[in-house]
Amino acid sequence: MKYGVIAQRFGMPLFDSISASADAGADGVQLYAVSPRERLVDFSTAERREVVSFCNDRGLEILSVCGEVGGFGFREEDKNPEKIDFTKRNIDLALELGCNIVTSHIGVVRTEQKSPLRQAQMESLGKISEYAQKCNAFFAIETGPENAAILKAFLDELAAPNIGINMDPGNLVMVPGDDPVAGVRKFGKYILHTHIKDGVRHKPCDPEIIYHAFATGGIKSLIEKSGKFFSETPVGQGSVNWPEYLAALAETGYDGAMVIEREVACSSVDEISQIINFMKNKGTKNA
Repeated sequence: MKYGVIAQRFGMPLFDSISASADAGADGVQLYAVSPRERLVDFSTAERREVVSFCNDRGLEILSVCGEVGGFGFREEDKNPEKIDFTKRNIDLALELGCNIVTSHIGVVRTEQKSPLRQAQMESLGKISEYAQKCNAFFAIETGPENAAILKAFLDELAAPNIGINMDPGNLVMVPGDDPVAGVRKFGKYILHTHIKDGVRHKPCDPEIIYHAFATGGIKSLIEKSGKFFSETPVGQGSVNWPEYLAALAETGYDGAMVIEREVACSSVDEISQIINFMKNKGTKNA
């Protein structure tokens, strides 16, 4: 396993965030293609080489690119062409940075096979898969809105090489209330990348309502009106059974990136360091 962190979550300028990742003891970093401070996707080749060199000098591997397409993912047919183009550019960015995985949410997956929303996702990911194959790159769908069984069925139907899963156990427990351990066993070899996140679900919620609020910037007003549906927690303090989760990953043969994503204002070096040690201790507080 390679333990990393989304560097820009430290909330500092890019190179300071990369240095903080090294200080925390990470093996590598995931980088946002677009963050509040910079747009890596628009960096020149020379600027990208400088990022790679800076990481190398600090013993860090660039593990992946987080290329969030935003909004409703790939469910908006009129906006999909630009999102497909953006994803292709993110694949190019990843390759130039020395990695070959791009992650993103794709929008809530519907179970109805004839749903126009589902078909829009299918068509978009088919085009992304074609491009990724040519580049020997991969696109990893982040878990979250739907349970593992629904997303697995979607991937089986899509049957697109180079499209898989970015496994986020915290998202699974918070929104659909799914079991990440069972999810790992369902997804199996579809898992291309993972996030380290934890959380708790306070009450059942409709993913369509939750992700509509995220997409439109209305999550705060939804919580004010309906109460809190879920909470992200420090890793090890939520509902994810980390020892069983890590054991399930090992059963699948997964040995790729484990990237910490703390959805707080700014990650701290001390907490990221503690999470890495927690993971190396197989999800227990004491080795």
